[in-house]
Amino acid sequence: MISFCHEKDEISFYQESQLKQGHTIYELQKRGKTESVYSTDEVALWQLNLLNGCIHVSGSEESDSCTMQRSGGIVGNSGQPWVLRRVRLTWLSFMLFFILVFFPLIAHYYLTTIDEAGGPDKRIFGPRPGGELCEAKHVQDLCRIRESVSEELLQLEAKRQELNGEIARLNLRIEACKRSIDSAKQDLLQLKNVISQTEHSYKELMAQNQPKLSLPVRLLPDKDDPGYPPPKSVQNCRLHTCFDYARCPLTSGFPVYVYDTGSYPWGEKLDPLVKQAFASSIKSSVYVTDNPNIACLYIVLVGEIHESPSSPPASPLDLEKQLKALPYWRLDGHNHLLVHLSRKSLTQNFLYNVSTGRAAVAQSTFFEHQFREGFDMVVSPLVHALSEPNFLEVPPQVPVKRKYLFTFQGEKVESLRSSLLEAPPQSFEEEMEGDPPADYDDRIIGTLKAVQDSHLDQVLVEFTCKNQPKPSLPTEWALCGEREDRLEVLKVSTFALVISPGDVQLVASAGCSMRLFEALEVGAIPVVLGDHSKLPYHHLIRWSEAVIMVPKPRITELHFLLRSISDNDLLAMRRQGRFLWETYFSTSESIFSTILASVRTSIQIPAAPIREEPAQEIPHKAGKLAGTDANMADNGDLDLGPVEVEPPYASPRFLRNFTYTAADVYRTWNRAPGPFHLFPHTPLDPVLPSEAKFLGSGTGFRPIGGGSGGSGKEFQAALGVVVVWNSPKPPSDDLLWPDIGLPIVVVHTEKNSLNNRFLPWDAVETEAILSIDDDAHLRHDEIMFGFRVWREARDRIVGFPGRFHAWDVNHQSWLYNSNYSCELSMVLTGAAFFHKYYAYLYSYVMPQAIRDMVDEYINCEDIAMNFLVSHITRKPPIKVTSRWTFRCPGCPQALSHDDSHFHERHKCINFFVKVYGYMPLLYTQFRVDSVLFKTRLPHDKTKCFKFI
Repeated sequence: MISFCHEKDEISFYQESQLKQGHTIYELQKRGKTESVYSTDEVALWQLNLLNGCIHVSGSEESDSCTMQRSGGIVGNSGQPWVLRRVRLTWLSFMLFFILVFFPLIAHYYLTTIDEAGGPDKRIFGPRPGGELCEAKHVQDLCRIRESVSEELLQLEAKRQELNGEIARLNLRIEACKRSIDSAKQDLLQLKNVISQTEHSYKELMAQNQPKLSLPVRLLPDKDDPGYPPPKSVQNCRLHTCFDYARCPLTSGFPVYVYDTGSYPWGEKLDPLVKQAFASSIKSSVYVTDNPNIACLYIVLVGEIHESPSSPPASPLDLEKQLKALPYWRLDGHNHLLVHLSRKSLTQNFLYNVSTGRAAVAQSTFFEHQFREGFDMVVSPLVHALSEPNFLEVPPQVPVKRKYLFTFQGEKVESLRSSLLEAPPQSFEEEMEGDPPADYDDRIIGTLKAVQDSHLDQVLVEFTCKNQPKPSLPTEWALCGEREDRLEVLKVSTFALVISPGDVQLVASAGCSMRLFEALEVGAIPVVLGDHSKLPYHHLIRWSEAVIMVPKPRITELHFLLRSISDNDLLAMRRQGRFLWETYFSTSESIFSTILASVRTSIQIPAAPIREEPAQEIPHKAGKLAGTDANMADNGDLDLGPVEVEPPYASPRFLRNFTYTAADVYRTWNRAPGPFHLFPHTPLDPVLPSEAKFLGSGTGFRPIGGGSGGSGKEFQAALGVVVVWNSPKPPSDDLLWPDIGLPIVVVHTEKNSLNNRFLPWDAVETEAILSIDDDAHLRHDEIMFGFRVWREARDRIVGFPGRFHAWDVNHQSWLYNSNYSCELSMVLTGAAFFHKYYAYLYSYVMPQAIRDMVDEYINCEDIAMNFLVSHITRKPPIKVTSRWTFRCPGCPQALSHDDSHFHERHKCINFFVKVYGYMPLLYTQFRVDSVLFKTRLPHDKTKCFKFI
């Protein structure tokens, strides 16, 4: 214990007043501690010590010092009288006694009275309830602070324990996640191994069952190759016996070498028009090569010979010697084709009685013992040698029935007439009992005249020419009049009779081929009397779809047969005949290409890929991310669900081409090109990679969609954008193209033409093309929905703005109409999907007159594309959503705003109808919307599910 000693004068007045009341409180400021309150007995003792100037604490060493001070004081005053000291001591003792006895009693009484008057709650010195002694106000505040701090400490402790528990649980979860990640990594590694093994097994199976074909090493034959021994008989020549397949591998590309007409003696005697047309056709062919060492086929032009009295034709023996003298004849002429093109009805059978060895012959006239089935071919005559057919002069295909039911104009040669006079015709009963007569021509004449005289139908038959008949072969019906006169008669004829030669040995003649060509050209359905005749390319073309073949003994039933054919069948046959004429017979290029295609198809070589337009890219710079038009952000009623994100995949082009060649021969040769194949003589690779993607193309492509802020996510199904820059001036250097997350190719064109938007650019690597104008606004959901609909109908145009055509009764012409209607016949390509296949047809197959019309008006390219697709498929386009027009606020003046715009489109429609010969557009009231279009669903139902 520690004792503190103080001098009397150091005791504050406050302490003295407290001592008088029997209560003293000491605050030790230096120690930062407040002393406790003492009892009255202890106060009395303190008072005695205070009088002596000392505070004594029991157990302290200072007590001895205080005692020494008191004794020192007595000794120190030994000089004073003892009695005085005794009196003073007595007085002090009395006062001390009084103070010690009475003052505490008075103070105790007084304090007790105060406690009893204040109540138990305000007692100062009495016992406190609960043992609490802190009653002062500042002490109470401290107590409350202590309690609050204690409570907060308890809360913090509880929270700390809770967080420690949470940390412990999270640590456990982290450990579990780590173990799960490790397990997932192991599973993923196993799956990768399984996938790798599966892919390897798949490749092995594909290699075993469908090996991937690649270009083999080309084995070139020796120039002095003697070939195979010739067949025992010329009539026994077939492809498998007389054609060397080793020179024509499947992947060779079918190279063809054409002899120069000046390299053999009779080349100078050829018809100049035939030579010039033939040379022009050679230049446009993709198969012709200048290297004879790699050629698969060698072509020699042998006719038509220009007749001249000064230069008689060579004898068969001399002609054989000249053929064997060809530099690549190789003794037997294998893989050679001798082509004879006729321009006249009387064509010399130049190769009659000439041994051609293993060389095949292609001409218009054949005798039965001369023709080798499956090896030689009957070709059409060369009517339009250097001129293109004028489509405006071709009559329309409607109305179906014309003025005359059937017509025939011809005259028999004298040799046949004299032979018939020697043996009068027999009746049909006599013919059935005995041998049939040599010819039925007299009975045909009598029957046809009887039909004409009956006046049941209007027919025109003339068996005597008004002018001198054209020269013809014996037993063949000669042509009457000039070609223009004959065409005028055929234009008003529903059927055109073609009577085969009376000599059954004459299986093909130039005169019959000429009649067939003229009938198909003007839309008269040919009726061939005589089933022994062989029509051009009969081994590939299914002539029964365009020509009526009737045996001569059924001449009495011909009238009934022709009247029984329905209008729909007549229109179908007329359209098919027009297709065959345009494709195989109309020009010298088509004839030469058809001859090559016939040989190539027979030996099963795929067609060469059609050429694509090289895209001359203009350098450009990409700017900021493409923004989102606030007006187009609303998705409307289209809720498409998740967008497909599968990567593009390639298609095996070569295998698909071989499939077309091997399996679709008749469909390829006898159907209009679609969907999706071209004419057999037109090279095309019809299958393109990345079927699940599309590529935007057109005069401009402005991607506007909501939901992704132009980051490119709205075009997850797009592969790229091709901008066709038609302006002769290149884009300015400061032009910034939007960054849509897709490659943008800006293509420079040679001239400003709307036809450029439909060119098959090599930058387009997808089947689907989204053609869109630069002033068209499409939302993301509209683009995706249109693309999904197109994938269900890839042979048709699928788009947004619909239009229709109408017949103007007053002016007897067609009109273009853009008003709202319950039906449509066109979908404008300003915002539409179509197959790239139609870009090939539009640029290379569609008549050039239509493209010239588009360039003249700078208009109507979208109408031309609709005409083409409807003509090919015989189906209307498909319109999606309710969008009919497009608004482009802030866009410059468009071509469609010109006053002459609709007037020009009226002219375009009528011109296109003349070119096609009929109106190919078809009406439809069909429109495609999303499955849940304007469907009200409960809130607990989801609108769309995963698209499959």
